Amino acid sequence: MLSDILPTGFEIGVRYGKVEPGDVVAVVGAGPVGLSAMMTAGLYGASRVIALDVDSNRLDQAMGFGATDSVNSGDSDWAEQVKAKTDGLGVDVAIEAVGLPATFEACTQIVRPGGSVANVGVHGASVELRLQDLWIKDIAITMGLVSASTTPMLLKLVTQHKLDVEKFATHRFDFDGFLEAYETFEAAAETKALKVTIHR
Repeated sequence: MLSDILPTGFEIGVRYGKVEPGDVVAVVGAGPVGLSAMMTAGLYGASRVIALDVDSNRLDQAMGFGATDSVNSGDSDWAEQVKAKTDGLGVDVAIEAVGLPATFEACTQIVRPGGSVANVGVHGASVELRLQDLWIKDIAITMGLVSASTTPMLLKLVTQHKLDVEKFATHRFDFDGFLEAYETFEAAAETKALKVTIHR
């Protein structure tokens, strides 16, 4: 958790997104990295964290990771629901944590003028950047690869029980259950798995 997902969500999402005290943050994608961004957004004083996903189970889980609100992005009026939770202008910081063109586009739709879009997801396909619509909104778009330079600080917060990373490990297996662990993770939508751990 501390070698990858937590520093990725924090460094590339929260820090690059320049979350400030009082900000409203939307995280598009409630997988482990998105949940890490939700968990750490409070470190920088986010007043509200809106989780977006198409999986209702992941949205339920997000409420235990720092989200204050959730929106099913499969709903036809998802963008209006997000804007209704702000003052109608959109969120201060939109964090993309999936890596799909549609989720990046979603972030650009819900960010307020003067806000930030922090792209965390790894994209395997080209993304359309609608500069003709975005330039006048004066938004910043950031992205990057995690350096894990914040891991020592995050580790201190974990040891002080300020960040509960144990929640990510939803299923535990010993070495005899190796194949079952893979099957559980492969069927995460049915098993409600976030991360599986294998131990001796």
